[in-house]
Amino acid sequence: MTLSTSHNTAESALFEGRISGVLFDIDETLVDLVAAMKDAMVFASASLLPDFTAAQWEEFSALYMADPHDYYDRYVAGEFTFAQQRGLRARVVFEWLDVAFDATAEERWISDFELAQPKSIRAFADAAPLLDVLDAAGIPYGAVSNNVHDYQRAKLDTAGLARIGVLVGIDTVGVAKPDPAIFLEGCRQLGTVPAETVYVGDNYLVDGVGSVAAGLQGVWLNRVGDVPASDVEGLPAVATLAGLATLLGL
Repeated sequence: MTLSTSHNTAESALFEGRISGVLFDIDETLVDLVAAMKDAMVFASASLLPDFTAAQWEEFSALYMADPHDYYDRYVAGEFTFAQQRGLRARVVFEWLDVAFDATAEERWISDFELAQPKSIRAFADAAPLLDVLDAAGIPYGAVSNNVHDYQRAKLDTAGLARIGVLVGIDTVGVAKPDPAIFLEGCRQLGTVPAETVYVGDNYLVDGVGSVAAGLQGVWLNRVGDVPASDVEGLPAVATLAGLATLLGL
């Protein structure tokens, strides 16, 4: 199986040999989580910021998503609960805005956010068509995510991706990506060997480099035209999931 050594978007089939399965990241790969989170942030924060403009909401969401103190990664490492990391990330933004955000406001913000977000969960437009292609080709698929199983199961179902039956979360094997064990558990559940399994995700290091290190065939989904943080031999990139079908020669 020969891969391109370029990080440019793939335009033609690069895999030679048997592909027996595909594993996906979920957030920002299959599901447009950023859009859902922006909607939820506006809902949860509107009473505290009643005069905010659309441009200001973009700044708010950009700082929240940047997560400068790595609260989400620290949640994954077990330092905080999921709700706590949400509140801590919101606290950073409100402190930056110099807006009062006490414990009561934070508790309500977390509750309102969790109420609103599921209503905006959507799959990317290219997700279901790719699954159709894989179904037609008889290639099994699943997901490996850096969040807990049940939370991501509900997200996939809400997004209309319930047909993804195999789902491995950080609570499945007690580790998170890029630990090889979580990728290998995905292969085990899918019934494929790592060398014949493609893993595709939007995080260059965690998904792309991590899956390659675990022995899988990594593909970087680079929807926004980022520059990779490092260089790994043989890690191709695609700009869309339709590009993955081309990459696989389907």
